[in-house]
Amino acid sequence: MSFETMTDDQCWAVMQRRDKAFDGRFIVGVLTTGIYCRPSCAARQPLRANVRFFRDGADARAAGLRPCKRCLPDDVGRDEAAVLAAIKAIQTSEEPLALADLAARTGYSPTHFQRVFTRHTGLSPAAYARALREERAREALSEAGRVTDAIYDAGFSGPSRFYENMEGRMGMTASAWANGGKGATIHWAVVPTSLGDMLVAATGKGVCRLSFAEGREALEERFPAAELVEGGAEFAGLLKQVVDAVETPALGFDHIPIDVKGTAFQEAVWRELRKIPAGETRSYAEIAAAVGKPKAVRAAGSANGANNVAVLIPCHRVVRSDGSLGGYAYGLPIKEELLKREAR
Repeated sequence: MSFETMTDDQCWAVMQRRDKAFDGRFIVGVLTTGIYCRPSCAARQPLRANVRFFRDGADARAAGLRPCKRCLPDDVGRDEAAVLAAIKAIQTSEEPLALADLAARTGYSPTHFQRVFTRHTGLSPAAYARALREERAREALSEAGRVTDAIYDAGFSGPSRFYENMEGRMGMTASAWANGGKGATIHWAVVPTSLGDMLVAATGKGVCRLSFAEGREALEERFPAAELVEGGAEFAGLLKQVVDAVETPALGFDHIPIDVKGTAFQEAVWRELRKIPAGETRSYAEIAAAVGKPKAVRAAGSANGANNVAVLIPCHRVVRSDGSLGGYAYGLPIKEELLKREAR
């Protein structure tokens, strides 16, 4: 959502919640003090009648305002350039880069740069670098004939470093990931719900598939070499929690473990989806902005659609900018019903 497409009421709502995702997308001018700020400025908020919104600092200065010394609104462009430079350095470096090194390249102190980077991307520099290597590892494991080759192709110094970094992150072992789930055990069941038959499948780490109107064939397609076990006593307890989450989603389901894999960007989108409170929605543009990629609205939509765990990763809470429901993999009636239940 760009400034040109936003109403004053929408800008005011962003300012009221101090949404950092909109920093750099418009400027807040306070006519009584003669200053302009970022939407996220932590200063005491003025009365609505004293506020005017501008596209950028230049427009605000042309109106006779001066930049806030607390939030430094004119530094937004500099911050974005610094983050992009750091991302490029991380992507092209063969060795991990220390925070101090990245900060020195941008002219910021390490502490300040860490805050700037995290605000723009949703991840610290170190976490971003790990996510990038994990993404490369997944790609290499999918393409390489041998796990060892994939480990080195992804930029790890050796197998021990790879398994140390990936422990608990990919769910299945590296060999299983490269071979369609070979060696992994997935428990599953199709259960009736008020929204129709629902497929639930889980590894030992959590739910890896939740969908409607699907069965064993869908699992075989995703995990052709895994051992698929229908039901099971240990699985029964988890299955009940999932069914309860679907029938009464407003009660929350953050306690239910999930085991999902995607690119660094996809996983960032999925994390943002899980942050949306029950009863609320976000637009694709807001999700893209929240993960630090405000121009990647279409990519955010694709990541939303790539979600393998419906409801628990609540992609149904994402709507179009005009408020209409948009699409849903399992049909708009299910999406509409989930939103109604959460709003109660």
